[in-house]
Amino acid sequence: MSDDSTIRRILTEAKTIAVVGWSPRAERPSHGVAALLAARGHRVIAVNPGQAGQHALGGVVRASLAEAARHDGPIDMVDIFRRSEEAGAAVDDAIAIGARAVWLQLGVIDASAAARARAAGLEVVMDRCPVIEIARLGL
Repeated sequence: MSDDSTIRRILTEAKTIAVVGWSPRAERPSHGVAALLAARGHRVIAVNPGQAGQHALGGVVRASLAEAARHDGPIDMVDIFRRSEEAGAAVDDAIAIGARAVWLQLGVIDASAAARARAAGLEVVMDRCPVIEIARLGL
């Protein structure tokens, strides 16, 4: 579990955030969270292979984190909107591209993936939502 100082640091220092599992549908949580993060001044990169090449959040939707890193530069935080059993692959991709932090959304729990990320030097937040944390911490 991440403490408030870690959460605060990630949310205030992350400039570029990739949202894995972003949806173009406004009613989906991934859409709303990405939009809020972008409205707060973060550069948000949507990652969804089914939507790759389309435009969203002021940029191009990427098929993968590797593609996002290759075309959009360094990524500070990877926000993962995937089922728990699929989250580990996204965490491994975040490690591979040199992200500084991974954030697993509410209900997304993979302790093994979190341990791999920490061992690789990434900060980890799991089973939390950045929108809720921003409000809770008054950021």
